[in-house]
Amino acid sequence: MTRPTLAITMGDPAGIGPEIIMKALGHAEVQATCRPLVVGDAERLRQAGRIVGSDLAVASLSAAGEADFESGAVQCLDLKVVPADLPFGQVSPAAGEAAYRYIEKAVAVVQAGQAQGICTAPLSKEALHAAGHRYPGHTELLAHLTGTPEVSMMLVSPKLRVIHVTTHIGLIDAIAKIEPGLVERVIARGHAVLVKAGIADPKIGVCAINPHAGENGLFGRGEEAEKIAPAIAACQAKGWDVRGPLPADTLFFLAGRGDYDMVVAMYHDQGHGPIKVLGLEAGVNITVGLPVIRTSVDHGTAFDIAGKGIADERSLIEALRQAVDLAPKSIAA
Repeated sequence: MTRPTLAITMGDPAGIGPEIIMKALGHAEVQATCRPLVVGDAERLRQAGRIVGSDLAVASLSAAGEADFESGAVQCLDLKVVPADLPFGQVSPAAGEAAYRYIEKAVAVVQAGQAQGICTAPLSKEALHAAGHRYPGHTELLAHLTGTPEVSMMLVSPKLRVIHVTTHIGLIDAIAKIEPGLVERVIARGHAVLVKAGIADPKIGVCAINPHAGENGLFGRGEEAEKIAPAIAACQAKGWDVRGPLPADTLFFLAGRGDYDMVVAMYHDQGHGPIKVLGLEAGVNITVGLPVIRTSVDHGTAFDIAGKGIADERSLIEALRQAVDLAPKSIAA
């Protein structure tokens, strides 16, 4: 079996993306399991390499087909869009534009069959917006670039998998958006990913919106019965093991000890909080429903430590491992 080629986007070049890429690509297990093709700026990677003390050379490529994965050098599809004097740790339109261009190119590379998946380093939503690209984040941008009407965010850690019904919108807007059809589609996307991963009959727990799952109408306005329960019933009618709506605090405890294969969270912080408590270094973000494989680190640009050589690369290594697991098992060399 040929190692899959993974397009690794450099993220915001003012953040820690370049540093964690150079660190991660220095690990033998990464090179042994995939063919990493960085989509970014070669000179920024070289600068990051000096900062982190990496002795890896960086090859500047004008096309993906030029990559030589046996050379020992980092293979960089070099877009040459980062100003030479771009500082680390600062929001800028130039960095936001660069991050957008990396994603755009990575999607094109995968769609052309030159890579089997995308793994993204973090971008700054503020910088992305400053550059004129009004997307809430990677997930929505990738959906737009691939023409996908609806996708879901799944976070994965060694102890927990969480898929989200809503993500980058305010809490009041999230509750208004939740409805049975959306909840059912999110459960279905998560179920499909788990089955593909080898879990034949996954056990799925669905969070409530209100404390104590509404306590039979004492809390909230009946959202559990109106917005969530019909979706669970529809999934159960398909023969799936889906349970809820359950109080989120109890459900995450049960899932963390192995009682559930996946939790369905209703909104961003309900799902992100438990994953991040378990450790940012092990969390991975998977976009579910795209026509391309996409995984990501589960942390941000960390502008406060960017350029200091101290960023932790473990989440990126895990994201690459997850992308390898999801990639097609039969690949033409």
